[in-house]
Amino acid sequence: MIFLKEEIVYQTDEWYRLAEQKAASYFNVLFEQLTDKSYVPVLTKDIHTWKQNHIHHWSIFSLFSRKNREPSSKEFHTYIQWLNYTGKLEGYLDRSISYLFMRDLGKALDSVETQAKIEQVVGNLKKSLLDSTSSSATDSFSLAGVYRWAQKEGVESTFVWLITKLKNVASNIPQGMEAEHAQRKLIKIIAGVLMHEIEEMGGNVSTEERKRRLEKAIRLGYSYGLTYPFIDDLLDANILSPKETKQYTELIRTTLTTGYVPELRYWSGKNKNLIFYIHKELREAFQYIKSNQRPETKNIFLEQAYVFFQSQEVDREKTLSNGNYTNEELYIPVILKSSSSRLIVRTVITAPEDEDIDNRTFYYGIYNQLADDFSDMFDDMRDGAVTPYTYYLKYHDQRDDLINPFEMYWTVISNLIHNVYHSDPKTREIILDRAINGLKRFKKRAGNHVYNEVMETFASGNPSFNHLLQTMVKKADDVDFFDKLLRDRIIAILKKDKKERAEFVDKVETIREQMNEMLAISSSRNVDPIIEAANYSLNGDGKRLRPIITWVMGVEGYGLAQSSIVPLLKSLEYMHTASLIFDDLPSQDNAKMRRGRPTLHQVKNVAVAELTGLFLTQKAIEEQTTLTQFDSKTVLQLIQYSTRITGEMCKGQVMDLESKSKRLTLEQLQAVSFYKTGIAFEASIIMPAILGKATEQEQSTLKEFSRHAGIAFQIKDDLLDAEGDEKLLGKSVGKDTENNNSTFVTILGIENARKELWEHYCLAMEALEKVPRNTTFLKHLVNYIVNRDH
Repeated sequence: MIFLKEEIVYQTDEWYRLAEQKAASYFNVLFEQLTDKSYVPVLTKDIHTWKQNHIHHWSIFSLFSRKNREPSSKEFHTYIQWLNYTGKLEGYLDRSISYLFMRDLGKALDSVETQAKIEQVVGNLKKSLLDSTSSSATDSFSLAGVYRWAQKEGVESTFVWLITKLKNVASNIPQGMEAEHAQRKLIKIIAGVLMHEIEEMGGNVSTEERKRRLEKAIRLGYSYGLTYPFIDDLLDANILSPKETKQYTELIRTTLTTGYVPELRYWSGKNKNLIFYIHKELREAFQYIKSNQRPETKNIFLEQAYVFFQSQEVDREKTLSNGNYTNEELYIPVILKSSSSRLIVRTVITAPEDEDIDNRTFYYGIYNQLADDFSDMFDDMRDGAVTPYTYYLKYHDQRDDLINPFEMYWTVISNLIHNVYHSDPKTREIILDRAINGLKRFKKRAGNHVYNEVMETFASGNPSFNHLLQTMVKKADDVDFFDKLLRDRIIAILKKDKKERAEFVDKVETIREQMNEMLAISSSRNVDPIIEAANYSLNGDGKRLRPIITWVMGVEGYGLAQSSIVPLLKSLEYMHTASLIFDDLPSQDNAKMRRGRPTLHQVKNVAVAELTGLFLTQKAIEEQTTLTQFDSKTVLQLIQYSTRITGEMCKGQVMDLESKSKRLTLEQLQAVSFYKTGIAFEASIIMPAILGKATEQEQSTLKEFSRHAGIAFQIKDDLLDAEGDEKLLGKSVGKDTENNNSTFVTILGIENARKELWEHYCLAMEALEKVPRNTTFLKHLVNYIVNRDH
């Protein structure tokens, strides 16, 4: 197939034919070694050498003490501290980084230059990990921790852009696909591209050049990474109908064979909205990659991308019901897709051609792919996917000619160690570490019974070699890898975060509904215009964030009975609603909409609105006096705090009014924001803390959190006013510009306002680290603040 575009001819059939020839040649080399079993004596000798560093003869006492001492790797920080305490951390990191240099960067470990770089990375990573395990440190792998890294490198704007993109991708992942898996894979690809870029530029570039290249690498990583959830995973997930699948694959094929993304004006199928979103994102991503290609690398990028796509398509079209696939048909696409997927990364960042790196990457790919396919064989079998393992499981009893993929895996290992990496001792160490670690992880996950059945099926025809392998799986130690630890942790974090987010949303909605039922103020008379006006304002579509925070902090944080703090919850919402009524008045913001309905002074009049606001402030204090389940001294302390906070809020509103049409400094605006918004967050947290008799130190830390959360809330409000959706907001947008008000957007601009938002996000999260109780709800509250769209 040949396409002509702007005088460029892309001979895609020729690209794939040449790639197949190279893969077939590699397959034949492996097949010969597997057939004559030459890998067995070579690897047997390797493993006997290797095991000297991994089989430890423990005494009875040391076995028990060691078991009690070693924490689970699920306890990330504790595990890192344990590795350091036992003197194993440096070796653990060295083999982990060495492996990444081999796998992702195509490096040879016998290079003095590579060894020096690995040592440098290990030293920096060790310091970062140990710093992050201290009780006061921000977790380096948390959102706040990564943003701090972005600040250090000067790439905050790109980080904010990426977070927004990842959020949108997750929200557009259809049911039947896992949003957490998509996010994890994207993060992994971005990290891989960043690794390549950092390695390519070295340490001899200016700060400005480093910043530019890191920003580009993040965007390129995202652009390339999108192909996994939106091409591979989507086509594998049976989300699209057969007709849609054909349309979609033709769209991708046309892009790769012409170098241009076709316009998408029409789509027939139920997934129209999804496809239009994906098309827009992938088109932008493809154009970004192309725009950053040098002329001499553009064709190589398209060639590798086409080989990767076509090899995936060849495998995707296979079906387990066909019992006639040859070994070549099973393994050659695996060699192609596993190598091209990594070779693409170098072309994406337009790294200079390096034949040695390209060859090592080509030969190495199938090693990882066979390891992944072994790990995933039961899921693949369930989904009907054809891999060397699933096909062998189904047909090995019927066909004597089928290659045992487990034997092929060890053949590949032997070939890599001795023919690709020239018997380098460190390479042998790392590859065997990884192989044994993979089997140990599979055995732990599957259980002994299933593992033994699998081994019985895939065992080679050499009993002594099989016995040696299983002895290593049973007894070998110190074969864990940091990337696996990090992968497990990211998966655990994403799953936990998803569960906690769902609980947060449910909790907020449940408490909100309860609040809506208890807020109405009854009247002893048939008609009371002030109470009627108050109930009108209270019945709007309010978020009820402040009483919700108080409920959670009171009940879950301090163990207070829900029934005992109902008056406090009502008082907070009365006070907040009063502040909104005053805020909306013509003499202040002159707002026309609030909580999705006309403001009170428009429905009634200004006088009634003013009196209603005054009534609600007094009603709030009245409610606080009914906190009869607490001692009078504590209630009096709470009322004193409450009245002081009301005064501070009035002070903030005066500051806000006096600032209208004036150019404020950032510090002045932060002060206004704290008094207007942050202090209300503080009250909703400190009031239950007072009832719960929290220490002064704890209250001080909570006030620090509240200050930054409140300012972040105000910055987000300013951003939404500048670029939000009026229907979602429930109020008019653009009012700040119309009233010539100073906001974080007008002072800083949208981009820097976003940076300021994330700065206060980080400060709020860092404050939470110092609070000596469960702060999960507050963590998700801050996440809600920065991610909300209304």
